[in-house]
Order: sequence, then structure tokens, then C-alpha cells
Amino acid sequence: QVQLVESGGGLVQAGGSLRLSCAASGGTFSSYAMGWFRQAPGKEREFVAAVSPSGGMTSYTGSVKGRFTTSRDNTKNTVYLQMNSLRPEDTAVYYCAARQGIRSTTTTSYNYWGQGTQVTVSS
Repeated sequence: QVQLVESGGGLVQAGGSLRLSCAASGGTFSSYAMGWFRQAPGKEREFVAAVSPSGGMTSYTGSVKGRFTTSRDNTKNTVYLQMNSLRPEDTAVYYCAARQGIRSTTTTSYNYWGQGTQVTVSS
């Protein structure tokens, strides 16, 4: 059983930056692909980014490419989401998720989820 705890959310002005962290425990972190998802009020949860178990490969949804970067430190059992040039439409609860094997963009393929952290971008 893997437990995930996100941190780093908050309120930021448009154009600003935040770095989210997700600390994992209870499993072999380096065997899990990690994903970031977000859910805005009244909307479905959507894929944001994913990183392979080794950290060597990443994926992003189109709206965040060039602005967000995901990385991981397997020695610290932690995955990160660096968010730059934030926009009001990035406002959502951000979740990290874990799955065995290769990275995926679909919510249903992830077995473990954190509780989420709120990101609010003001205009």
C-alpha cells in the first residue's frame, strides 16, 4: 500500500510560480510511475503530467507544456511539479498518483492517490 501526501499549493498571482511536492511511503517508490492530475470546480479530473519510474521520461498535457516541469528524486521518495507562468485557468485541486510500471495519462490506470492540494491563481 502506497501513501501519497501533496504539499506546496497556495494562492499566487497570474504569472507567478509554485512548486508542488508529493511524498510517498509504503512501497518501492522507484518502481512506480507518478502522475499529476487536477480538478477544477464542476469539471472532471484531468491529466497534467507524468514521469517514468526512473525519471528519465515525462509527459505533459498540451496546456502546460513549456510552463510546468515534473521531476522526481527516488532517494527522497518524492515527485515534484514545478509550475511557472501560472494562469487563472490553472486554478484547481492538484493530485499526485502512482501506478506500477510505465507512465499513463488516464486516471483509471493509477492505483494510489494523494488527498490533493489547492492551487489558486488570481488575475
